[in-house]
Amino acid sequence: MISFGPVPSRRLGQSLGINNIPGDKICTYACIYCQVGATRHYTLERQSFYSPEQIFKAVEEHLSKLQGMPDYLTFVPNGEPTLDIHLKESIRLLKQSGIPIAVITNASLLGDAGVRDALSLADWVSVKVDANDEAVWKKINRPHPRLTFKDYMEGLMTFASSYRGILATETLMVEGVNDGAELLQHNASLIATIKPTTAYLSIPTRPPAMRSVKKPDEEAINRAYQIYTDAGLHCELLLGFEGSDTGFTGDAREDILNMSAVHPIREETMGEILRKNRADSSLPDQLVREKEIREVIYQDKKFWIRNFTRAEGIGLA
Repeated sequence: MISFGPVPSRRLGQSLGINNIPGDKICTYACIYCQVGATRHYTLERQSFYSPEQIFKAVEEHLSKLQGMPDYLTFVPNGEPTLDIHLKESIRLLKQSGIPIAVITNASLLGDAGVRDALSLADWVSVKVDANDEAVWKKINRPHPRLTFKDYMEGLMTFASSYRGILATETLMVEGVNDGAELLQHNASLIATIKPTTAYLSIPTRPPAMRSVKKPDEEAINRAYQIYTDAGLHCELLLGFEGSDTGFTGDAREDILNMSAVHPIREETMGEILRKNRADSSLPDQLVREKEIREVIYQDKKFWIRNFTRAEGIGLA
């Protein structure tokens, strides 16, 4: 379950996902909008999950089954990728493929020099900047209690000033939480000092961790875009379905389980996975009966999400 896809990415083209954190979600945040669901294990401690050799072998074998090469190898796991203490060595090994490496991080651990060192090897890094306000940051991202807003901000600025690859930011807007004009102006000012290549604005498009999460209306989205562009940012909106043109390995069951662990599968995409793998249309229902995945309706669309076995709730470490 280390790699999945490739999946169509609105930012990276065809992206082969790397899930370097096994099992239930392990993260430094418990974002209210997270598509992976509730944080099961809440920690700031970097640790060993897979060895770099395991990750390299899994990706190498996955690539050998594809008809074409992806545009990026992307660390986008079931949690925060920089919690992996072997991230640097894994990136170093994977660069042998000649395929650019991307990492999507919530930026919470950028105060750690080891994390910055690891990310310096990546070709493209996206950092989360949902709020330049401590109270809003705590409300939307729900950080680990030992993580301070000051540490987050200092780490973000230090990394941005030294990173030499393609740097992107992402702000995910939730109605009534961080979509107000004044909050967005503060956010845009912060991001302007980071100087990303692109500042992405996104909204919830998959089932969120909390049912109360709503996407902003069209007026709020347009206002946010104007605020970001007025701040001198190259802003792009991530608002819709990225498409169903996903990769396949010939094993539909594994493709579904691997992808749904970190990326809720929309109905159209599930159809493509089954078609390309020449699998029976009853397979999703079978996996639901086996309690491997569950079906969720969000914004009138059907999704399948991976089930894990640990108890509900947040565990602190």
